[in-house]
Amino acid sequence: MKKYKIYKHIGNLSQVNNGWIKELNLISWDDREPVYDIRTWNDGHTEYGKGVTITAGQMTILKTLLNEMEVF
Repeated sequence: MKKYKIYKHIGNLSQVNNGWIKELNLISWDDREPVYDIRTWNDGHTEYGKGVTITAGQMTILKTLLNEMEVF
């Protein structure tokens, strides 16, 4: 497992069937610059699933795209 530090828990997106929660966090992996991160975590944040990391610049673009998007 990689070394990680969750700097800020931003919110929960959903709970999956195994009880793990898909979360959006600001996290540092292996002592690198913190990134926004979407992935599933167990209750104690000791195990995690595959996820997606997004830099601050990419998050700004994503936020703009989401604000412009119509939800269907």
